[in-house]
Amino acid sequence: MKSILYVVLDNHSMKWNLSIDIVADMDYWFGQRSESIKIRMLEPAISFGQAVVLRDKLNALDWTGKGATGPGVFLKTVREQASQLELPLPADGLQMVDCTRKQWEAYLQSHGDPMPILADELERMVHWMQGRSLLLDEVKQLMEHYGLTDALARPLAYLQTAYLYGMLQLDQGIEMIRERKFPWIHQVRSFRCRRCGSGLKHMVLTECMYCGTECPYCEECLTMGRSRYCSVSIQPAKGNLMVRPNTSAIADTGPKLEPYLSPWGLSEIQAEASGQALLFLKGNELQSGHMHPDRPAKFLIWAVTGAGKTEMIFPMIQYTVARGGRVVVATPRKDVVLELKPRLEKAFHPTPVVTLYGGSDQRWDMAPITIATTHQLLRFDQSFDLVIIDELDAFPYHNNPVLQYAAEKVCKVNGATILLSATPPRELQKAAASGRLPHVKVTARYHRHPLPVPVLVPAPPVRQQLQKMTLAPKLKQIVAHSIHRGAQLFVFVPKIHMVEPLVGLLRNTFPQVVTEGTSSKDEQRGQKVVDFRSKQTRILVTTTILERGVTIPKSDVLIVDADEPIFDSAALVQMAGRAGRSAEDPAGHVYFASKERTRAQLEAVRQIKGMNTLARKKGYLRGKGVGEA
Repeated sequence: MKSILYVVLDNHSMKWNLSIDIVADMDYWFGQRSESIKIRMLEPAISFGQAVVLRDKLNALDWTGKGATGPGVFLKTVREQASQLELPLPADGLQMVDCTRKQWEAYLQSHGDPMPILADELERMVHWMQGRSLLLDEVKQLMEHYGLTDALARPLAYLQTAYLYGMLQLDQGIEMIRERKFPWIHQVRSFRCRRCGSGLKHMVLTECMYCGTECPYCEECLTMGRSRYCSVSIQPAKGNLMVRPNTSAIADTGPKLEPYLSPWGLSEIQAEASGQALLFLKGNELQSGHMHPDRPAKFLIWAVTGAGKTEMIFPMIQYTVARGGRVVVATPRKDVVLELKPRLEKAFHPTPVVTLYGGSDQRWDMAPITIATTHQLLRFDQSFDLVIIDELDAFPYHNNPVLQYAAEKVCKVNGATILLSATPPRELQKAAASGRLPHVKVTARYHRHPLPVPVLVPAPPVRQQLQKMTLAPKLKQIVAHSIHRGAQLFVFVPKIHMVEPLVGLLRNTFPQVVTEGTSSKDEQRGQKVVDFRSKQTRILVTTTILERGVTIPKSDVLIVDADEPIFDSAALVQMAGRAGRSAEDPAGHVYFASKERTRAQLEAVRQIKGMNTLARKKGYLRGKGVGEA
């Protein structure tokens, strides 16, 4: 969109500003200021993105040596700065136009007074904007959601008024930055999306119908609405952020933590981990009261698969909400959001819980507890006192700088982020090992039995077995053993096209049991998982789509072609974690079947054995697991 760039002049000072509704600015400056004030505007309106950059640059200049301060000097300076900043202002037609209080009063006599901004509606709009970072169209949707009818009729006037009073901050959707790619090369112009943090490689330059210039937009977060260089990005002013209630009265010892641990029926292992996380939150809270942190603190809960991570976060949620804070639990998958909703609603009743995902009808609601897919975090900015990132190693969060950027910016600077993972990325493992990342390891499951240790099985590639229409003898023996002991069997394959042929081969080999297959392209995946959980299906052939999130009380795991590159150590650990999750069958069997042994297989076995060793040293284990010496 376009905006007006102007400068406010009086006898002692000058300040450059911009407006998306110039009537609101005139009413603000002339409605309560002295006769000496004069407004000098650049006409016609220019791209909002250009106006923001020019405003900041012009305010940084030393104007004492400019000599005369007539319109011509101002216009010349604007053109010079725009040229230096590579901003393509129109070559002709630009002018600086003065407006005094008398001229404004004459305008009012001919046009009538502007409609007053309703103070109550303005305050409500600013309240519901707290912790959010939205584009103009999204703000209009928020206004409609909360019944702000007058603001919705005049959104630009309300937003500009809130900006003038220091309540809201208006920025470009895409900011222009300067980058130095090599030390010996001068800085070059580049762009970065304020919403998702993406850089130049994700920008698309087009002739913009809204501002009339070549205007970049961000392709990376396009599904959430088009973020442009000339878009208006609205968020609370930095000095107007909602903060946690004053904790200066807390004694040095802080609050007692036992009341936050005892209500949840945690096992000894879970309670120890939650207690460590609570101590971290308490220490971070006390520390932030005596200093100004520049970024949120982080704590890693490194818990084995099946350790009960969800229950372990309940004390942290209770602690934060009880102290007036807001919590978000972010997970990569919509189905996990929907699964967590009833559990958290029941656990924290009557505290409201909001769920955010693509298509959610609670998109604009606020509550002390929020559950969201990680993509939905892009609409928030310094909104939460506690951010819990679940499955941080999973797609699409892992190796996605956009979602990691979103998770970073939604936490208040004096807040904290809890990271949950059974298989944290290597850089986090190194940070934990070196002491740079506070953490706790949960090395055993609630039933206190060892994790099943995978057995490495030599086997020909699945492709060869399918060509011969014969299952390898060793694999046939493994499947038969699972059937004989009454277990259900996960069979993981590396590629989608292998699922159906292998299902057919297993059905021919074991016609007495029900075998199904599924993948990310299977529209019936949900029902097939339900059938597997209800034991209607005994063998389920699948890809890594089911490497996490599905718990079967009595199950074994067979990973075929385990030497394929897609099966890295983290994926292998997660798939192995499907076995032995229940107290009734804690020693499920896990097999890595492949032609060759890979580093990933050996690393997965090492991690699992390492967790068992640590758990045994702590006295958590009751017995030996499968594959242990």
